Amino acid sequence: MKVKTKTAIVVLAAGEASRMGKPKQLLPWGETTLLEHTIKTALEVNTDEILVVLGAHYNEIKSLIDKYPIQIVFNPDWKSGLGTSISKAIYEIQNGRQEIHAVLIMLADQPFISSNDLNLMIKHFRKSENQIIATIYEGGVKGVPVLFDATYFDDLLALNDDYGAKEIIKRYKAFVDFYNNNSNIADLDTPDEYQSAYQNTFNI
Repeated sequence: MKVKTKTAIVVLAAGEASRMGKPKQLLPWGETTLLEHTIKTALEVNTDEILVVLGAHYNEIKSLIDKYPIQIVFNPDWKSGLGTSISKAIYEIQNGRQEIHAVLIMLADQPFISSNDLNLMIKHFRKSENQIIATIYEGGVKGVPVLFDATYFDDLLALNDDYGAKEIIKRYKAFVDFYNNNSNIADLDTPDEYQSAYQNTFNI
């Protein structure tokens, strides 16, 4: 009988979004916001815990998402980059009430990632095989969402800069599998990218 693996989703939403010129976590996406859309997607996934890491504009964003059944993590070192947010989330997971076997990391500004995408990544996870599952997009771009076996929690905990988990993926590339995503959009970083994506999605 297969033992159920326990997975946590970490949504990274601590950045200031300087290229966007405003908090992109709060940008409209249909009848909600980018961050809320991502949280709702995560809530549809077969997972055991959802953590959302906040930093810049903490009070404003927290008041918006307090209503969701998630754990909100504050990263006071958000200006130092993604790595610190990942580290804070892993610390909370390691000190939580249940044993987590894998963590699936995603960004707040990935509206084209579906719950099906995330469920398929979790479905292909094999506990205790040192597995990493990263996403590959059209054109060969590799990135998040990315799933890490608990074997890598200490490496993730040690992150402290803006390179996120890329160096860990490179270091352990022999253990990396890829999930093919048919989209050519990984995330939204600029006003033009956001406007184009919004207009194409909602036929405006």
